[in-house]
Amino acid sequence: MKLAQYVVQRFIGYLLVLFIGITITFFLPRLMPGDPINNYISQVQARAGQSLSAEATQQLRDSLAELYGLQGDIFTQYRNYLARVVRLDFGPSFTYYPEPVSNILLDAMPWTAGLLITTTLLSWLIGNSIGLIAGYFNKRRWATVLEVVGIILYPIPYYILALVVILLFAYWIALFPLSPTFLPGPMTWNKAVSIIYNSFLPALTLILAGFGWNVLAMKALAVATKEDAYVQFARLKGTTDRTRMTNYVFRNAMLPQITALVLSLGFIFNGAIQTEVIFSYPGIGMTMRAAAGAGDYNLLYGAIILTIFSVATAALILDLIYPLFDPRIRLGG
Repeated sequence: MKLAQYVVQRFIGYLLVLFIGITITFFLPRLMPGDPINNYISQVQARAGQSLSAEATQQLRDSLAELYGLQGDIFTQYRNYLARVVRLDFGPSFTYYPEPVSNILLDAMPWTAGLLITTTLLSWLIGNSIGLIAGYFNKRRWATVLEVVGIILYPIPYYILALVVILLFAYWIALFPLSPTFLPGPMTWNKAVSIIYNSFLPALTLILAGFGWNVLAMKALAVATKEDAYVQFARLKGTTDRTRMTNYVFRNAMLPQITALVLSLGFIFNGAIQTEVIFSYPGIGMTMRAAAGAGDYNLLYGAIILTIFSVATAALILDLIYPLFDPRIRLGG
């Protein structure tokens, strides 16, 4: 019964977070300078090479307001906006008119998700494995060297790390391209190899950016956990270092790291902008940048709501899987 109450409470909190985030998303773009309809009309006039008449301008303005859900007062727009969100219908994009926002996001999402999910998992696995070994054998000299590597990488800002990687592998050694070029058409073996090759620099930077924190965090947890009474008891029973390190230390030190992993996966779309802009990588980040520059409400709504949904869902998944790892929650302790 306690577990059922726990699950229900988490679902209610999840829905509340989504509602608040979606509501904030509605108002934030309206606080931005500029009017997307005026911007679009200016573009139409620039392409036509002449100014529209006052009547034609007003007709175009009314049509655009209806098309993009900007008719009526703020509360009418908010009600219509919520109805669209429920239907996952964000309308057409200003920037890529008449392409629907949902199609744009579906085209961009695999690039962002494929790159950031893969690198987040690799960084977590490599960093925690090295941190576990460095923490369990913390009195060895080589373990200190591993810790120093983590200490060096952790405080480096992402953009500095990205610049170093670009200079090293795109200019000095020139092994990888500075700007990625992806083959058009359906997925083939050659295209898959091209994607991996062109994605190496942003992937390497993301792995290095998360590597330092994972090493230091797991090392600190492993050092503290290996001194606990149950680990010492296992040592007195004659168990091997490998058994104690994996079955006793890692299993109990991994809970905070699981939390960090799930939240990192939820926040991958937040880190997409910086990564994709620096490396000219196609995805959600570049799409959001273009939408913000053009005042594209609909595209901003879709991209930001996608981010909110990913973060909230990651937190919900974390809450639901925690009882599998922590019996105190499962048993109501």
